[in-house]
Amino acid sequence: MIMKESYLLKNVDKMITYDNEYQPSGCGTIPEKRDIEKYINYGVVVVDKPPNPSSHEVDTWVKNIIQCEKTSHTGTLDPNVSGMLPIYLNKATPLLKVQQSEGKVYVCEIKLNKKCNEKEFMNAVEKLTGHLYQRPPLECAVKRELRLRWIYSIEVLEFYEKTALFILKCEAGSYIRTLCVHLGLMIGCGAEMGELRRTKSGFITEDSCVTLHDLKDAFYQYRTSGDDSIIRKVVKPLEFLLVSLPRIIIKDSSVSSICHGGQLTVKGIYKYDENLEPSKDVVLITA
Repeated sequence: MIMKESYLLKNVDKMITYDNEYQPSGCGTIPEKRDIEKYINYGVVVVDKPPNPSSHEVDTWVKNIIQCEKTSHTGTLDPNVSGMLPIYLNKATPLLKVQQSEGKVYVCEIKLNKKCNEKEFMNAVEKLTGHLYQRPPLECAVKRELRLRWIYSIEVLEFYEKTALFILKCEAGSYIRTLCVHLGLMIGCGAEMGELRRTKSGFITEDSCVTLHDLKDAFYQYRTSGDDSIIRKVVKPLEFLLVSLPRIIIKDSSVSSICHGGQLTVKGIYKYDENLEPSKDVVLITA
């Protein structure tokens, strides 16, 4: 019997069945039901980073609150930028690369050095979508090499004389500060980035975010009363990060071989998603 309530076993009925005779053993525990220590050990926290502290400071604070051995984050935000910052705990850290290359969505405020009309601004915005060359700004601690990035779309929400607010969807590694400078140059008045907030990374949205206060309160409650119900809401199992990948459900008899470096053969497959592509990442799971 397949345990369908788990993250990676949703819509399992829509998967293609390769072996109709195989019956899953039902052994083991779904990620959401792990004992709390193991749950945290294989967990991820999507922090709503406040402006001012650096991403590394927030990472360290999470490590101290949870009192875990290892934390790491992906998609570093500049100190003055707020928004979602996924932080991986202990044995979830090897999954850093899963979200690293995913597209991002930001809400940005731009400040112009002089007044311009809305038509001028919109014309400049239209020209700054698609493939753009960017050089990292001086504030960034990376090598300042020219790089090509894809700006998928810019949706202007508000415009008033010298300020504007827009939603920007872009490739990972895009520099919004640089884009704002380029926007000012195209208008001919100069511009700089005001406030910036990341609202989405890949499929992870703001709805999954928790504040540092939420995290601290959850662990205080657990340590004083033994109630782990809030922790299970603020910490997600690492499988949460893999739901966008195509799945292959393997037979229980194949697990040991694959974990020791063996190749997956068709005899070890129970079900699979139809959107599998050659040379693309997949997630192997048991039912």
